[in-house]
Amino acid sequence: MIIYLRHELHGTKVATMEQEALADEENGWVRYTPETPSAPEAAAPSNELETKRRRTRTVVEEAA
Repeated sequence: MIIYLRHELHGTKVATMEQEALADEENGWVRYTPETPSAPEAAAPSNELETKRRRTRTVVEEAA
């Protein structure tokens, strides 16, 4: 038996026994079915990190 669980803070996990799943549910885990699509806004990943700008070397011309 495979039971899929999701936690708001810890992410997702798989339980292999009903007793394990029941204990996890007491600690805030929720069962879900991977085949069932979730809400589109919750399923879409969001990139909250700023993009790093690449530093380029400036070419200094030597005076002849």
